[in-house]
Amino acid sequence: MSRSAMRLAATAAACGAILAAVALPASAAGHGGHRAPRPVQQYSQVALGAVQADSPGADNGSARSLDNEWVTVVNNGRGAVDLSGWTLSDAEHHTYRFHHLRLAGHQSVRVHSGFGRDTARDVYQDSRTYLWRNEADTATLRDSRGRVVSERSWGHHVTPPSRGGQGGQGGHGGQGGHDSRSGHDSRSGHDNRGGHGGRGGR
Repeated sequence: MSRSAMRLAATAAACGAILAAVALPASAAGHGGHRAPRPVQQYSQVALGAVQADSPGADNGSARSLDNEWVTVVNNGRGAVDLSGWTLSDAEHHTYRFHHLRLAGHQSVRVHSGFGRDTARDVYQDSRTYLWRNEADTATLRDSRGRVVSERSWGHHVTPPSRGGQGGQGGHGGQGGHDSRSGHDSRSGHDNRGGHGGRGGR
């Protein structure tokens, strides 16, 4: 083989190597486009459940009476969901924030208005007044980014829940399920609801 022919062959081989190196990332990217995306935590399985806005018995403001006013959050999925930073608010935008709570699959957490020790199944808003209105109110659950995950309304002037919820609305005060509020530090201004007098039906 002549010297010029050898040079041409070497040049062709070098060009082929460069083309292969350039094509490889493109090919890999193409295959990557068909791969399943990174798993994203889905919240559709988390919903507000039953609500007991009208605690049984006399509305005397006792610890027991306040603790019997609650909303429940239900995880209907199989996987656990981290509720840290999630909020539960009412129609007047009073807000309760969850802290370091991981809700296991097919489990629920009940959010009480009064005082108590937080556990995986019960959390407390540490309020000295009733928080939910008996006649009509709306509970809204939002994730840590402020996106609405579930809503539950009750009362003669409201429509059925727009998202989530468990079962029919029954029980106390025409409500049902277990809806949840969480957090302790961000429900400021509760007394703006006027305590007992501010709650419809109290």
